[in-house]
Amino acid sequence: MLVKTFGSAICGVKAMMVTVEVNVGVGVNFTLVGLPDSAVKESQQRIATAISQYGYHIPGKKVVVNMAPADLKKEGAAYDLTIAIGILAAAGDMRADELGRYVIMGELSLDGSLRPIKGALPIAIEARRQKFKGIIVPKENAREAAIVNNLEVYGADNVKQVIDHLNGDKSLDQTIVDTRAEFANHLNQYEYDFADVKGQEGIKRALEIAAAGGHNVIMIGPPGSGKTMLAKRMPSILPPLSLEESLETTQIHSVAGKMKKEDSLIAIRPFRAPHHTISDVALVGGGSNPQPGEISLAHNGVLFLDELPEFRRQVLEVLRQPMEERRVTVSRAKMTVDYPASFMLIAAMNPCPCGYYNHPTIECTCPPGAVKKYLNKVSGPLMDRIDLHIEVTPVPVSQLNDMKQGESSATIRERVLAARAIQTARFAGHPGVHCNAQMTSKLTREHCQLSNECRTIIEAAMNRLGLSARAYDRILRVSRTIADLEGSPSILPYHLQEAITYRSLDRDSWGQ
Repeated sequence: MLVKTFGSAICGVKAMMVTVEVNVGVGVNFTLVGLPDSAVKESQQRIATAISQYGYHIPGKKVVVNMAPADLKKEGAAYDLTIAIGILAAAGDMRADELGRYVIMGELSLDGSLRPIKGALPIAIEARRQKFKGIIVPKENAREAAIVNNLEVYGADNVKQVIDHLNGDKSLDQTIVDTRAEFANHLNQYEYDFADVKGQEGIKRALEIAAAGGHNVIMIGPPGSGKTMLAKRMPSILPPLSLEESLETTQIHSVAGKMKKEDSLIAIRPFRAPHHTISDVALVGGGSNPQPGEISLAHNGVLFLDELPEFRRQVLEVLRQPMEERRVTVSRAKMTVDYPASFMLIAAMNPCPCGYYNHPTIECTCPPGAVKKYLNKVSGPLMDRIDLHIEVTPVPVSQLNDMKQGESSATIRERVLAARAIQTARFAGHPGVHCNAQMTSKLTREHCQLSNECRTIIEAAMNRLGLSARAYDRILRVSRTIADLEGSPSILPYHLQEAITYRSLDRDSWGQ
């Protein structure tokens, strides 16, 4: 008897339907074809043991399992349940009339229970697109898949529950999630708030500008000056995710297997902080079985690189193209996978190997030239893509003892949202450009026109401070953001002067 069940394969952040054809005929053999990897090939032992816990057995006949399309590599143990149900139906141990209406995925334990899978959300999206009635997944994945409307989602604890549901003996409980209500409930649940920060008003101002224009930031300062603390609060002042952005972000985390049992939708901007020992593949994505990297997990959010010069140079250099294109393309012999990677980069570093160069009270012990050598670990092309360079100094004890709370993230975010609204209107006719940091050179010339006084100021700054030519466009874009925060239609001299102060690492004298 020939039976078809349906599963799904993950390609990038999307799913592709897989048809599992099972035929039980005359003979004694078990054959699994369709380009399965080792984990799929080992499913026979898992399936046999799991279904035996409930009195079922793989028939002692010729069993042929074909996974179509045959030229698509099938990876992982998520096909266990798909294959098991197909075998039982083909053997006549359960009804087969409902199988064509469901996508069925799940990894089997030896006791028959179901383990969670990766990519439940894109699988559910593809199932709806293919007009399936529903999807059956492990219970841990049910809420994640249930954010897709117009699709019945059932979560099961074990293979017996799936068999009973398809036989019509005992139906599984449908998992229902109100996507918009879930999104609204988790929209502003931030763990950190700028109200907790003592002092550092100048740094908070710079981070507000960065949030308003989507600019990349590097903070340089001695240990304990608050760089990491400030970076962790950055998502709380960024504009809230739209529902579309939330779904896109959740899809990436689903494919990477980062979703928890209680999660259904990521409603706040992600904050990723990989350790400096990370490899280039783990940061950007890829591998023999391509997976999204940290920069894709930071999509629509913040990527924080602490101790920037301690990252291997090769790792930092692979960031350059994704920062410009806001996407990563992983090419393999038989496939090309695209991962979105539109993130805000926040980097932090000590000013020197000992950490105390320019410290107000502690003397730097580094030998001559060590500061410049340390800074040169970060290449010029990468630094070129960072708009704001912020020097962070330690907070005096008098300010730490001050019990007065600082300005809250909610208050700062109101100003950021007002500036972003101006930019949304400005770039309405330019698809893919949403904030000032994304302006091309042509758009920069169009929207960052300077008066004669402003031209005089920037020329003098370039000559007197020894700023590099690459700093010119960055200064103009930051100036445009500062003007937007004030609601000014044009860039004024003091907007330009403030933007110039945020290019400290471009000065020839820095670190001498």
